[in-house]
Amino acid sequence: MEITNVSEYEAIAKQKLPKMVFDYYASGAEDQWTLQENRNAFSRILFRPRILIDVSKIDMATTVLGFKISMPIMIAPTAMQKMAHPEGEYATARAASSAGTIMTLSSWATSSVEEVASTGPGIRFFQLYVYKNRNVVAQLVRRAERAGFKAIALTVDTPRLGRREADIKNRFTLPPFLTLKNFEGLDLGKMDKADDSGLASYVAGQIDRTLSWQDVKWLQTITKLPILVKGVLTAEDASLAVQAGADGIIVSNHGARQLDYVPATIQALEEVVKAAQGRVPVFLDGGVRRGTDVFKALALGASGIFIGRPVVFSLAAEGEAGVRKVLQMLREEFELTMALSGCRSLKEITRNHIVTDWDLPQARPLPRL
Repeated sequence: MEITNVSEYEAIAKQKLPKMVFDYYASGAEDQWTLQENRNAFSRILFRPRILIDVSKIDMATTVLGFKISMPIMIAPTAMQKMAHPEGEYATARAASSAGTIMTLSSWATSSVEEVASTGPGIRFFQLYVYKNRNVVAQLVRRAERAGFKAIALTVDTPRLGRREADIKNRFTLPPFLTLKNFEGLDLGKMDKADDSGLASYVAGQIDRTLSWQDVKWLQTITKLPILVKGVLTAEDASLAVQAGADGIIVSNHGARQLDYVPATIQALEEVVKAAQGRVPVFLDGGVRRGTDVFKALALGASGIFIGRPVVFSLAAEGEAGVRKVLQMLREEFELTMALSGCRSLKEITRNHIVTDWDLPQARPLPRL
């Protein structure tokens, strides 16, 4: 059966993958309310398309932190991709490069920064978790720099791991034939079996709960790479990120895997964009499955979006070809959305091209006579 949209890969991945692995990729925290909401909130944004505009030529190209990419659709960091497919992060890196876009490599990748760099040219960012042992962090950042990575995406929403009940039920752990490759030489590459989630125990043991804005400043002292703060959901924190010297903000709720009952990222986006006041670019991840979603995010002020689960699901289904197809489908859908909305370039996409249900005054029931 021909795959015609990004969401269809999830069912194929579910068939192919061991339950523990699929559940790890697919699930969210606790009641998974935010997991549903990340998708549902997009359906509460409608288009105000403009007609009779010459859309014979459409330009989707943009720059991110000065790097030119073919479209504002990038790859978010997702951990342990070799659980999905033997080629794991190698396949994802090649797919991103061939699509002319950015891949973000997870700290918890099953391929190292050096291995991913060896796949050939490409613009790559490195997602960073701050470990209690700061020497480990400094070493990792240096390795990413040496391997030609262009930015650090600092994850700031994970002082502790969210309660992911599927992982607890499945006693999730990294399969024995895999390691967290970036930490292999540091004796931090393996994850022990635990009475709950092996990853939750690993995080509790290794990740620094004292992480604060001071550490964003510290990171700037050990690297010249631009720093994106990933995991901002409020105007207050957007302002603090700018004050701390962040080079960009990623509006993210960690794929709804951390605190449940936070808003969908698409709903939090505009608040963050307004607080940033154009001083730094703001990006979005969470729930993007269609080109229409990409357009909606840009109309609300995002400079680009990142996709996570569609990458691991398509990787599980078809390897590198699957990831290429996801990027291609999103690109084609986004181009079509632009054309049908009367936009020829990204700068022509405005807030006036959409209406959200949170724009509308809340309808009050009529008083009874």
